[in-house]
Amino acid sequence: MTIDMDDSGIKDIAGIKKFLKGLRGIKLNGVSREEKYRWITAALRRFAYFKQRKKDKNVVKSYMLRMTGFSDAQMTRLIADQRRDGRIGLRTGSRHCFARVYIKQDIELLAETDNLHERLSGPATKELFQRAYAVYGDARFERLKGISVAHLYNLRGSKPYTQRCLIIAKTRPTKVAIGLRRKPLSEGRPGYLRVDTVHQGDRDKAKGVYHINIVDEVTQWEIIGAVEGISEQFLEPLLASLLDLFPFEVLGFHSDNGSEYLNERVAKLLNTLLIEQTKSRSRRTNDNALVEGKNGSIIRKQMGYAHIPSRYATLVNAYYRDHFNDYLNFHRPCAFATTTVDRRGKEKKVYETWRTPYERLKSLKEWKKHLRPGVRAEGMEAVAMRQSDNDYARLMREAKARLFALFARP
Repeated sequence: MTIDMDDSGIKDIAGIKKFLKGLRGIKLNGVSREEKYRWITAALRRFAYFKQRKKDKNVVKSYMLRMTGFSDAQMTRLIADQRRDGRIGLRTGSRHCFARVYIKQDIELLAETDNLHERLSGPATKELFQRAYAVYGDARFERLKGISVAHLYNLRGSKPYTQRCLIIAKTRPTKVAIGLRRKPLSEGRPGYLRVDTVHQGDRDKAKGVYHINIVDEVTQWEIIGAVEGISEQFLEPLLASLLDLFPFEVLGFHSDNGSEYLNERVAKLLNTLLIEQTKSRSRRTNDNALVEGKNGSIIRKQMGYAHIPSRYATLVNAYYRDHFNDYLNFHRPCAFATTTVDRRGKEKKVYETWRTPYERLKSLKEWKKHLRPGVRAEGMEAVAMRQSDNDYARLMREAKARLFALFARP
């Protein structure tokens, strides 16, 4: 409850205690902060606050808190002002601020420079200021030549700058109009490939071998090749030969947004073969997760992380073609997910099915219709049954040992 009242009848500490004990709902109804300040000043004088014992000071302070509604910390500051200055009033002192270094003309000059150079980066713009003053003797840049890059960006956010600049947008990434930005839609059909590149490291500024890993989404049929560089002149012929090694027709080609695959020569190759090209979407890390997982579990496990000079790319590619690719597809089991849905509609993938890519291909309905012309089912079965998994793995390891022995030669 808030009422108007006259407290002139309260003359001592005992009266304050009686008031606080009996009338807890009353507070001072001041029309302004200044009026409350005047009341506090009068109360401090009337009750001789600064001459009282600490216990009685707390009583007077509680009384003023009850009447004004101020916080304890605020009342403490007001009492300190009364003791120090002899009065309580609004603070009119100015806050500390740094001296203004760059004036409006400097900001206008910054905007003019950015408009002429199409808004370069902060360090490049600062270099322009230094050159304008030191090389070309333009005195207008005397202050701007020493500006920090951080404060340059502060000035770019000021109102005088935004009123005069022509370019205020951030640098935008270059958009490449090659490939559809979406996840491949295989619908259970083989032929939709995921591709990624694995680099075998650098040593003494010398590039290592690049591994090109291509995996079919449905069957996990995997073809790996090696090339000494990922420029178009190396990559295009290798991709053409790797795509030709798949036993079924290739319908889709999905990669991340690397320029080694998103270029005109690769796009032309895929267009000639009537292969749809897609690329990963932003913030969708699972779009190319299948091949990225096999980069570590197969290529890194097989070839390691040590540097392999690029001059051995032809030998590594021959090892993949003659030994390793057949091992992956006919003798190495892969896990295939089974998707289950619980009562709440949440999907869960369970990996209980293990098959080789060849066995997975044969499990598809009317799988022979997916084979490309010239590929016979009998020939694939002969390759699968020619040797056991262990026998073929033994031959593959022997070929790998001979290959790595070449790497050790000086």
